[in-house]
Amino acid sequence: MRIDGGGGLVDHAPFCQAGAGEGNLAALVWLDPKESHMNKALDAHALDQAFRTARTFPHYSARPVADETLRELYELAKWGPTALNSQPARFVFLRTPEAKVRLVPSLMEGNVAKVQSAPVTVIVATDTRFFDRLPTLFPAYDARPEFLADQALADGTRFRNGCLQGGYLIVAARMLGLDCGPMSGFDPAKVDAEFFPDGAWKSNFLVNLGYGDPASTFPRGPRLELEVATQFL
Repeated sequence: MRIDGGGGLVDHAPFCQAGAGEGNLAALVWLDPKESHMNKALDAHALDQAFRTARTFPHYSARPVADETLRELYELAKWGPTALNSQPARFVFLRTPEAKVRLVPSLMEGNVAKVQSAPVTVIVATDTRFFDRLPTLFPAYDARPEFLADQALADGTRFRNGCLQGGYLIVAARMLGLDCGPMSGFDPAKVDAEFFPDGAWKSNFLVNLGYGDPASTFPRGPRLELEVATQFL
């Protein structure tokens, strides 16, 4: 678009119409391209739901979680950033009693009732061959040989970014109105033998999903003060 602003023609000037008639430059509000893409802080309610008042629930109501909600959850969580867009996390949604029974032998005794109470338990796993998908996910250059040549690099990238994606899943679930109960009290070798016998995926941690029973929570524990947990250099 070319607009005469009095000092000559301007090509492709970003603007929004402020309400007056066509051709009236006084009616145009000029936008800085950078400012037009700036994010705004979420409101207090959204921040509370995602973090400040969210709780970890050991037990859940009988209200089911629809498969469509789980699909929506993945479609939201997948947008979190990972190194080289590698996306090594894999998620197994256990929704049926039959699937839960397969998980129970790997659980610590104190976690059995938690899994049985939750409508859904997610096995957050990672793909040991995540780099095979890099030509599609990260076409900027061929990064796959770097991981084929360095197992420690592959393992570290897989674990670190898989943990990130598990965190994104928790926050995304809260944003969709679900409650969460992440757990690490299980035997990964038993989970892998039962659910991933070919060795391609490796379990990382578990997340129970549902609509929490408020009566089941403990008093909320404190969080570290900024002065203890941070440094500003």
